[in-house]
Amino acid sequence: MINKIWVAMLVIGIGFGAVNGRMEEVNEAIFAGAKDAVTICLGLISILVFWLGLMKIAQEGGLLNALAKLMRPIATRIFPEVPANHPAMGYILSNMTANLFGLGNAATPMGIKAMQQLKDLNGGKDSASRSMITLLAINTASITLIPTTVISIRMSYGSVSPTEIVGTTLVATTCSTIGALLIDRYFYYRRVRKGRA
Repeated sequence: MINKIWVAMLVIGIGFGAVNGRMEEVNEAIFAGAKDAVTICLGLISILVFWLGLMKIAQEGGLLNALAKLMRPIATRIFPEVPANHPAMGYILSNMTANLFGLGNAATPMGIKAMQQLKDLNGGKDSASRSMITLLAINTASITLIPTTVISIRMSYGSVSPTEIVGTTLVATTCSTIGALLIDRYFYYRRVRKGRA
């Protein structure tokens, strides 16, 4: 579906430029965008490699396991349908830990694995379970201690103080996570009440 949206936006943009006689500007924007994309990607790669390396050191040193143990009691309350020792819980904790350190690219494979495990727990149904919806909400909102991607983008654009957003990001992502959980629970209990009525 997203691919269709992107194609539609591309066709509409080029069509609009052609109709208004602004194809030269469209071409300039395409090449400028491609150049910026490569520049940003190179900047992101260096920062992500650095943080992924730190994550690997933290994993080998036992820091991530200790953090996962700290987060396990919270995760079992947020996901009451998932058994504490089920593989899905391990993937959920890995996903939450990676997001905590602002490593969305590293969190995505764990989130996908968690969703696959949660689908198995849901009997293989195509409809999303309560836990799947909650994981999606938390993964989207996600408390972030170190927004590595944003810091790397700010660095690549020559920001004087690229890390000054850390405090603001922590407050914003904490609020978004609390909001996501409250909305998730509200709609869950509303659906339960409708089912009983």
